[in-house]
Amino acid sequence: MSPRKPNAERAATAAERPAAKTGPKPAVSTRPRPTRRRAPDPAKHWASYLRRYRPGLVPYVLDALEARYGEQRWERRLDPVSELVLTILTQNTADVNAEKAFEALRAAYPSDRAPEEHHPGIGWGGEGLSTAPPPDWSLVEHAPLPELVDVIRPGGLAPQKAPRIQATLAKIREERGSYDLEFLADLPVLAARDWLTSIDGIGKKTASIVLAFCFGMPVMAVDRHVERVSKRIGLIPEKATADQAHDLFLELVEGERMYAAHVLLIHHGRAICRAQSPAHDICPVRDRCRMVNPKSR
Repeated sequence: MSPRKPNAERAATAAERPAAKTGPKPAVSTRPRPTRRRAPDPAKHWASYLRRYRPGLVPYVLDALEARYGEQRWERRLDPVSELVLTILTQNTADVNAEKAFEALRAAYPSDRAPEEHHPGIGWGGEGLSTAPPPDWSLVEHAPLPELVDVIRPGGLAPQKAPRIQATLAKIREERGSYDLEFLADLPVLAARDWLTSIDGIGKKTASIVLAFCFGMPVMAVDRHVERVSKRIGLIPEKATADQAHDLFLELVEGERMYAAHVLLIHHGRAICRAQSPAHDICPVRDRCRMVNPKSR
């Protein structure tokens, strides 16, 4: 081990070392870090794709269906609460069965309100309701559950729908102080849809039906017919879910044609573009339908 140098010698040695370089520090870059690009909105992206690669497809389809089935004009069908309850009754069942259940509600829980006229139009799959007052919603909400299940049993899935109807009515009463949904007319479209879908068991389809048929709002209710027809034509992507399709249509269809688009697509799905054995030979949109010609533009 080498002997330790005296303090004086160590100091001299240190003095002989070259001084550390001093001077201005390198400038630190002030350029902002690149931010990640936001993913494109799927609905806007798809609408842009159709405009580029299948220009004019949406108006072509609507014009062709309107020429076949006639011009469709909006007309209010029912009070919004009646429309909402009737739509709950149509979930996973035929419209004609929902009519039976709603008529049973009217008979079991009558009210003294003015009669309602039901003008369903071509988008409805039943015969239409009779002209009669709506049910007394307070009686419906507070009815013993087993009793309500028996009343609406003709509509199918009564054990699931009865508590859903009562919970929906309770939500409306608690939030609004009465069984009244007319306030939705004053909300922006998507805010109104969000309010309805905040109720358990109410999805975009049910909410959109109420908003479209009661207030004429430009929303698309996508049921199995609309989804099937739209995917066959190529209006929406094959892999799009029904939930996604609701927002896709908001970008695809002009607001003033949304109601017509809804009822025309539903009716076309029942009349010609059926799930089994679609009648391609008489289809008014076959020339641009991807099911008929996968390469059609």
